[in-house]
Amino acid sequence: MKNILITGGAGFIGSHVVRSWVKRYPGCRVVNVDKLTYAGNLANLKEVEGKENYLFVRADICDFEAMRELFTRYAIEGVIHLAAESHVDRSIEDPFAFARTNVMGTLNLLQAATLAWAGDHAGKVFYHVSTDEVYGSLAADAPPFTEATRYDPHSPYSASKASSDHLARAFHDTYGLPVKISNCSNNYGPYQFPEKLIPLFIHNIVQEKPLPVYGKGENVRDWLHVEDHARAIDLIFHEGRVGDTYNIGGGNEWRNVDLIKVLIRVTDELLGRPAGSSARLITHVTDRAGHDARYAIDSSKLQRELGWRPSLPFEEGIRRTARWYLDNPGWLAGVTSGEYRHYYEKMYGTRTTIGHENS
Repeated sequence: MKNILITGGAGFIGSHVVRSWVKRYPGCRVVNVDKLTYAGNLANLKEVEGKENYLFVRADICDFEAMRELFTRYAIEGVIHLAAESHVDRSIEDPFAFARTNVMGTLNLLQAATLAWAGDHAGKVFYHVSTDEVYGSLAADAPPFTEATRYDPHSPYSASKASSDHLARAFHDTYGLPVKISNCSNNYGPYQFPEKLIPLFIHNIVQEKPLPVYGKGENVRDWLHVEDHARAIDLIFHEGRVGDTYNIGGGNEWRNVDLIKVLIRVTDELLGRPAGSSARLITHVTDRAGHDARYAIDSSKLQRELGWRPSLPFEEGIRRTARWYLDNPGWLAGVTSGEYRHYYEKMYGTRTTIGHENS
């Protein structure tokens, strides 16, 4: 049985990857390590928590000795590294937390893998998942980011992710570690923590609360459904070239103000409200410091070399997403109330390791 370490598997993207791998690869044991910060929610993983090929370990990637022990104890042969502090606003408030987790945490994992594998890299992969924000801001008429675009991060978050990307490449070049990297555009879909734009606005529309829009809402983002991202991660892990970087994007640029109009129209319709009635909730607020104007990803390398394509048209993806949040009010209520943070203790008490250790 091949043992795969997935970091941050209780988070938004991580939980989609964990659920997919546990169900798709019964001969592979998925070891999910997560510190369970505010963004980690084990309720995202209820459907796999009893599976024979799933193991959860509560640990901090900033704890080097704990990471070394994980590699040794579970004979880890592959890593999908998703654990990260990821919210730009929080990085502006506390940049140290982002440097600790995103830079030092990644370094710990790279070093732990290097020591555990000791030059025996046959069949092993260290896959580092990153963001398009490392590339900086695009002008309105500029071509999308490619894998050759120069890094130009503008926030503490994007700077910390750029640093971790450089470390991953350095470990490949210096120690021969079998590293793969991807940089993805904005994700959306079920189980996303409601500090992010799409779930926050769906929740606020339902509750008839203000919809806070930075500045004029003219910032542009490229949106990709999280399930399409999870498919790309699977493909790159298995078929991508070691030492390579792959950009993952939806080819789906939207100004924030236009995206919000779609969210309002779709959510109002699903709620049975008059079309566009929630537009009155839009509230323009002071723009974020250093707010990048535009992100756009050229994923042609991934499409050309590995045959990946985004599968969901955007409006269908938005409709599915809004429908999921409306159909799962308990999940959203648990997150917004903070009750989700007690799920671990209620289910597992003080244990740090959960699952089938002898499988």
